[in-house]
Amino acid sequence: MWRALELAARGPAHGPNPQVGAVLLDPAGRRIGEGWHAGAGTPHAEPAALADARSAGHDPRGATMVVTLEPCRHTGRTGPCTHALIAAGVARVVYALDDPSPTAGGGAGVLRSAGLEVVGGLLAEQADTIVHPWLTAVRRGRPWVTLKHATTLDGRVAAADGSSRWITSPAARRHAHRLRAQVDAIVVGTGTALRDDPALTARDENGGLSAHQPLRVVVGRRTVPAGARLRGLGGPLVEVRDHDPSAVLTSLAEHEVRHVLVEGGPTVAAAFLRAGLVDEVHAYLAAAYLGAGPAAVGDLAITSIDGALRLTVTEATIVGGDVLVVARNQEE
Repeated sequence: MWRALELAARGPAHGPNPQVGAVLLDPAGRRIGEGWHAGAGTPHAEPAALADARSAGHDPRGATMVVTLEPCRHTGRTGPCTHALIAAGVARVVYALDDPSPTAGGGAGVLRSAGLEVVGGLLAEQADTIVHPWLTAVRRGRPWVTLKHATTLDGRVAAADGSSRWITSPAARRHAHRLRAQVDAIVVGTGTALRDDPALTARDENGGLSAHQPLRVVVGRRTVPAGARLRGLGGPLVEVRDHDPSAVLTSLAEHEVRHVLVEGGPTVAAAFLRAGLVDEVHAYLAAAYLGAGPAAVGDLAITSIDGALRLTVTEATIVGGDVLVVARNQEE
């Protein structure tokens, strides 16, 4: 299972499907095949492992499939993994996590009904770490939300004259682009879109466009101008004519979005925080002071320290000359 987890991490973090890895063992316990899910529309990890075994001349009959997620039982872009396992003559399946999807979940029961031995829950906590945003999004029926901002030590996102390039170091900005390349959508408000004219692209280490470009989502009533950079190279532009964060997430769920990165200004950040819809925060802190200028978050209607919105820090890392603090909603 540890090997299956390593394989799962090779798959893309973005997209409607989870990262899944699989290892096939012969009746003597020898590894004869392995695979992982390379993204929507490609073979799932289990069929990939079966194909790997067959290509090496191994017969999967009587084998054990070790996989990080319960095999699916539905036909989507590809056929059901349960059918592939039964047809191959696999005798035993060991998996880490139950699949919470109402259409794909329940594969363990299908396999047991077909006479296979099935064991679930092995290294479930470790598997959850890899697919937690996807898993939570499927369970809740709305995307996982990461709020990202870059500020000075006194919480400013720009100077008094409006200048903001660049608060953080090149290393921190490269790190933020890697985060963009792992999400399905980036959300900003029309204020940010019109004032800053951002491209909202994901860039690689050399400054070129990454292979995956998330949806670029602008929230608000105003229209993005025809000549805006958001209409240029990058992911598709989606304009959501609504200020309600819940409505925004509902709209994005219809696009099969599982992970949203909120990069909007103080107004959008405050709206998502007030609505209780921020699951995780990535805060890049530059060792600098401005003393004036806009803050990262607008008014949260909190009047007392007792009402502070508190998060749980899960990571603190030095990135270049800056510090990245990752914190989660305490419910998480």
